[in-house]
Amino acid sequence: MTAAGRLATSHPGESLEQDRWKRKERLAGTRFQFCRSMFPLLVRCFTASCLAGCCLAQGQTYTKELRISDLPSLTARSTDASDVLAAAAEIISRDPEVCCGKKSALGDRVRLADPMSLEAIANKLRGRNVLSDGRAFIVTAEYMSPPSVNVGQLITAVTEKHAPLMEWDSHLYVVFGVIYYETFDSSTGARTDALDKLLLLDPRFSDERREVSFDRTTDWEKVQALLILVAAPE
Repeated sequence: MTAAGRLATSHPGESLEQDRWKRKERLAGTRFQFCRSMFPLLVRCFTASCLAGCCLAQGQTYTKELRISDLPSLTARSTDASDVLAAAAEIISRDPEVCCGKKSALGDRVRLADPMSLEAIANKLRGRNVLSDGRAFIVTAEYMSPPSVNVGQLITAVTEKHAPLMEWDSHLYVVFGVIYYETFDSSTGARTDALDKLLLLDPRFSDERREVSFDRTTDWEKVQALLILVAAPE
């Protein structure tokens, strides 16, 4: 075979080898482009996983709401402070024999108390009392000035269906619900609660003005006091 013939027969082999290399280069380039396009997504996924892990480590916060749904629908006979106090006391006692129906055990004490001072009301009602049929009961009164208010006390009171009284902007309200933030730290097992809102009843009204929402962040400076009254058999 001539040199020209040998040269001619070598071209197909070289061409096939070159095609293989080109295909490998194209495949490698395609893989590189795919990996490069996926890199930002992988970074975002990794970052989100890290953030989620940090959140779990630092604690999760939930918004919770508690309500007392079976309070009596009583309205004060007038907007006079004494009548408002009598209606509020009967609402929270949920027993007209205790307060403040005819011949009730606490009726006279409530009427004699200063309706503009929850501290005076607490001092007037606290102690041993006797129903008309001779049964005795004890009234505990937990008075709280604004600096001493603890959200845990309010949560416990509402959970146990003991509606607190609240003096806000020189008016008396019944607290029937509480909205709060609960934060749970999974690393320590500790739980912390922060007050968001209080749900109030205004005994002066029976219409849409009866239910009032109290915002902890904007309304707290006008709070005079809170009072939790509990009557229990002796």
